[in-house]
Amino acid sequence: MPTAIAVTSADMALPPQDERTLPAVVLRDVERRPLEQVLADMQALVEHHGHVIVVCSQAAPTAVQRRLHTLRSLMETDRIALFRPDLPPLGLAVLARQLRQLASCDISPGVLASAGRLLVHYIHAGALLNSVARLDRVPVGLRSHAKSWVPGSQFGVLAHPEPQLVRITPEAALPGPEFGTWMLIAKGQLQSDWVTGTLAPSWKVQGLRETPLPAESARWWGTGKLIEFCSYLPDLSVLYQLVTSVRRSRCHWCGIDVIGDRCVFCSATPPVYDSPPLRQLENRTAVG
Repeated sequence: MPTAIAVTSADMALPPQDERTLPAVVLRDVERRPLEQVLADMQALVEHHGHVIVVCSQAAPTAVQRRLHTLRSLMETDRIALFRPDLPPLGLAVLARQLRQLASCDISPGVLASAGRLLVHYIHAGALLNSVARLDRVPVGLRSHAKSWVPGSQFGVLAHPEPQLVRITPEAALPGPEFGTWMLIAKGQLQSDWVTGTLAPSWKVQGLRETPLPAESARWWGTGKLIEFCSYLPDLSVLYQLVTSVRRSRCHWCGIDVIGDRCVFCSATPPVYDSPPLRQLENRTAVG
């Protein structure tokens, strides 16, 4: 069975991008249901799929994050990866869908789990906000804070890959990707056509889709009056080429293939050895 891609709420399970996109496993109410029940569900999931990659927002309630770590500890297994990149909720949902696309391919669990840290670099995620007074995840200057109290003010905020904030004016712009992408938008309690009418054309997006706003977005951005947006690579062949072109290595601890410098399943990093000249010097010193 393919590696399972799990999310912690139904609104993080976006509709399939193509016919090969696998469905997401929704871990419903993991912090509310009895621990024994949730543990049994997770054990069944691991036994059925072999490995599970849980994509969880950093804006998820603390109780959810604690329960996930508790489950992994109780099962004493290296077959569950907890992946919490620093992305806004909509960007994270897009990343989870990209992993669901790749899960249909001949990619090993370790490489698939590592792919998330690679693909995050190709995601541009931000929002249009009516206020930045409670925004604490992107640097906000004192002047912007003051302007956020002016009625009718709106701000364009890019959270990833590089934080950027601009007050919406006719000349306002945000730096976009230098490669072809699609854009997904999710509207909250804010009326504006700036994202679709100005930002999307300036980024030269090749396609535009809309989806409901994730429940965690208001908490992440500090306001419910927003329009969240995310540009991404939609094509499975491009995603597959990106992931398979990176050099693989074998985790020295759990033995699975990975890309990058850390195993997402067991969190092991490559061991650091002294250079041969240094060891020789130490040996000579000891002999002397």
